[in-house]
Amino acid sequence: MSNSLLPAQFRDLEQWMAWSLATEQERNRKRLASTMSDIKAFYDAMLARMAEVLPYLDQFPVEALPEDATRLFYLTLSLAEVAPAVEQFGQPGVVDGYDAKRFIAQHN
Repeated sequence: MSNSLLPAQFRDLEQWMAWSLATEQERNRKRLASTMSDIKAFYDAMLARMAEVLPYLDQFPVEALPEDATRLFYLTLSLAEVAPAVEQFGQPGVVDGYDAKRFIAQHN
């Protein structure tokens, strides 16, 4: 039995497990609580692996992801969460945006 939290070929990303968050609200809070240097380091690490990550995840139906692949999927969602901070805003929060703490995602 493996102690790996992620699929074997992505074990190098395990250092970023704090970003493997199940909900949009958790990911938003993590982004806002992080420094830009931490966000940029996570962004760079994940972006460098996406050409491998996406085809790996694509082999599974989203509703039937194994646990280790689910954690990898959550990391990709966190990458999407931080990308605007890196690519557009240069800060964790949205420029001229509303108070993100007021945002509560609802899922049906």
